Parts: sequence; structure tokens; C-alpha cells
Amino acid sequence: MKIALIGGSGFVGTRLIDLLNEDPLKYDCKNIDLLPSHFFNDITVIGDVRNQEEMDRELKGMDVVVLLAAQHRDDVTPISLYYDTNVGGMEVTLRAMEKNGVKRIVFFSSVAVYGLNKKDPDENHPADPFNDYGKSKWQAEQVLKKWYDTHKDWNIDIIRPTVIFGERNRGNVYNLLKQISSGKFLMVGKGENHKSMAYVGNIAAFVKFLIDNVSENYNVFNYIDKPDNNMNQLVRHVSKVLDKHIPATHFPYWLGMLGGYGFDILAKLTGKKLAISSVRVKKFCATTQFNADKAHSSGFKAPYSLDEGLARTLEFEFVHPRTDEITFKTE
Repeated sequence: MKIALIGGSGFVGTRLIDLLNEDPLKYDCKNIDLLPSHFFNDITVIGDVRNQEEMDRELKGMDVVVLLAAQHRDDVTPISLYYDTNVGGMEVTLRAMEKNGVKRIVFFSSVAVYGLNKKDPDENHPADPFNDYGKSKWQAEQVLKKWYDTHKDWNIDIIRPTVIFGERNRGNVYNLLKQISSGKFLMVGKGENHKSMAYVGNIAAFVKFLIDNVSENYNVFNYIDKPDNNMNQLVRHVSKVLDKHIPATHFPYWLGMLGGYGFDILAKLTGKKLAISSVRVKKFCATTQFNADKAHSSGFKAPYSLDEGLARTLEFEFVHPRTDEITFKTE
């Protein structure tokens, strides 16, 4: 099976290629990305998902496309980049697939399409994205749905993952784990808000499961590793894994937001992208729980529990000595 990953040089793509390469007689992978791959440059070609000619050429002979390429950080400028890549890239990819007779795509969307503080939304919950990343992902899904309406013989699988974490990742979850493990953690709010998370090893396994088992129709899956932890439970788990006492100082929400706005002003004045912002404080304090019954009742069995994924990440990042400095920056 010839599989083209578009945007596979990043965090999720690297882990997925690693998993698929365990069975080279079954899967023949190709990575198309703007950047080289740290680990799989031998199967990587430099290409831009926004470039029709490049995508037309590189998708020739493929059986399945896994579309990972996206603008995903919450500080992308100009804002039009979200739509050029996340929506325009989808349109380019579909045209290239049609030209080459490729009829299967796995698309990485996001639970960001639901917006903030929704009550355990499942895949049928109305979309209500609050930022341009979520809006652009939802628009890309709408492009896919409209395409499927006239291409019923295609197989379109959409994954809406929650925040993904794991070894080598440098995103919000890593920053949170690093702060907690340092013992200098400031908890904004009461710590009772739940945080849905997904371990990268499980996400990669779920994509492989879809490629092997869900090869017809138009399907949408939330992906979250269950059960969810709240912030207080997460601190306790980090404390247990690292075998150290970790005090958590609680600050009221209004004070945390005030500090976030202060950092917004500072970022605007200096022109620098800072680790703290009002958006990130808001996301930190939000309840982000999502329903993943559909994925977990599909026959897929996650190879790791959420706590196992957290423990593997903590041990890799903060316990065992590193042999290299290769990391992936995400949200």
C-alpha cells in the first residue's frame, strides 16, 4: 500500500512513519513536506501543499493520502496563512488526488472546531470555533464534505484529535509538564477543569487502524485518550512518576487573565512571541473534554493508557539522559 504523508516531517508524521515502517512489506511510505525529516529523509521530498503542480506530481501512484500539513500555532501571522494552508492546501490536495486516481484520504482536523468550554461534544456537536486555527480546520472539513457529495466512491476519514503530547514534543503539554516537574508551578483557577489529551503513540496507531480497517464512506472521529485528568490529578500523577513532592500555588482566574493581557501588550511592544498570552491562559483554564466513544468502540485498542503515555513522556524528557536534541514544536 503506497501511502503519501503530506506534512510528515513533524511530530505526528514522524511517529506515524516510524510505526508504518515496522511492516515495510505492507506499507510503502512517502513524505511530502516543506522541511526535511529528522529521521526519514530518505523517503522525504520537499513540497508545498499549496502548490498544485508539486502535489500533482508527488501524489502519482499513491493509494492513500494522510494530510497533516497545517498552520497550527496560535500566534501565526499574518492570519491569512491559516486559510492559505489549511483550506487552500486541502483544495490543492483533492484536485491532485483526483488527477492521480487516489480515492482515500485521512485528514487531521482538530477538536478546535467545537470551540471552548463545550460539554463533552461528540462528532455530531455543532461547530463553534473560537480562533482562526479552528475556523480554518472547520472550513477544510466543509471542503471535504462538499467534495464527498460528488465523489461517493471515495473514502474520507477525518480525525479530530485533542492536544497531542509525547516524547520530543515542544508544545503546551510539554511546557505544562516542565513547569509542574520544576516544582515552581502556578495553578490558575481551582484546578478542577478537565484536560483531554492524546498520546502520540496512540494517535499513530489509530491512523494505522483507519488505513487498515476503515476504507469506505465519509467518517469523522474525535480522538482522546480516556479517562480525562483534571489539573489537580495531572499534578499528582507527575509527582508520582517523578517521585517528588510538587506543591501547586493557586491563583484566581481573573488575576491569571490580567497577567496574560500584560504579556499580550509586551509581545506587541517588543514584536516577540512570548510563552504566555491571554489566549493561552484562557485555554489553560478551560475545560476541554470531548466524547471519544466512536473511536474507542470502532474496534481500535489503544496500545497505551493515558497515564502510561504521560509516564513515558516524563521519563524520556526529565529522567533518562538524552542522546540528541531533536524536538518538534507544536501547540
